[in-house]
Amino acid sequence: MSANLLEVESLGKRFGGFIALDGIDLAVAAGERVGLIGPNGSGKSTLVNCLCGALGNYTGAVRFDGRNIGGLSAHQRTRLGMARSFQLPRPFASMTVADNIRVPLVYAVAARSGVHMTNEQIVTRSAEMLALVGLADKARQFPRDLTQVEMRKLELARAMAAEPKLLIADEAMAGLSHSEVEDIVALLIRLNQRGITVILIEHIMRAVMTFSQRLVVLVSGKKIADGKPDEVIRNQEVERAYLGQ
Repeated sequence: MSANLLEVESLGKRFGGFIALDGIDLAVAAGERVGLIGPNGSGKSTLVNCLCGALGNYTGAVRFDGRNIGGLSAHQRTRLGMARSFQLPRPFASMTVADNIRVPLVYAVAARSGVHMTNEQIVTRSAEMLALVGLADKARQFPRDLTQVEMRKLELARAMAAEPKLLIADEAMAGLSHSEVEDIVALLIRLNQRGITVILIEHIMRAVMTFSQRLVVLVSGKKIADGKPDEVIRNQEVERAYLGQ
C-alpha cells in the first residue's frame, strides 16, 4: 500500500477557455510538511479547491488515504480527514469562540461512521483545541473580540477540530507582524508533530522556508519545481517566475 496520504495525478481544471491547472502531479507523504508557493494567479487556490471538493469537473485523479475521492463533496472529504483553513477567516460571528470549535466536532467528527461523542467529550475536546492554539482564555468571547492573529488561530483551531489527517493552511499569516508570523509557524509545526500532514500555502518566504520540508512551485497552472526548499529557491525558472530575478 502507498505511503502517500495524498496523490494527485494529471489534475487539470478549465474555466471556459482558460486553463487554470495543467496536468498537475503531486504526492504528499503522511506526516510531511509541504510548502506550496507561486505568484498570484498561479493556480494554488484552484488546486486547493479541487482537492477539498469546492470545485468539481476537473480532469485527472485525486486519491486520499488510498481512496479515489473524485465526485465526493467538500463535507464528505472533510469527514474522510481532509481539512483546510481559509485566507480570510470565516467564523460564525454570532457564536462564541468555543461554539465555533464545537461545530466541526459535531458535524465532521461525530458524523463519521462508528464515531459517537457525548456532549461532555465535545466540550472537553473544544477546550483542548483552544488551549493548543493559545485561545483558552477567549472561549466565551465572540470572534469580533479577537485580534487579527487570534482570528488566524481560531481559523486553524476550527480546521483542526475536524481531526484531519491532512490540513491545508491557506495564507494563514497574511497581514501579521514578524513575531506573529513566527507564532503561527511554530503552531503549525506543533500540529504536524501531533501527526497531522500539513500543506502550507504562503507568500511570506521566511515562513515557508522555516516550515517546509519540501517546496512545490506553481506558475501559470503548471508545477515547475518540487523538492528540497534550498534547492528549489535556487532553481533558475523559480527565480525568474516567482522571485522576479
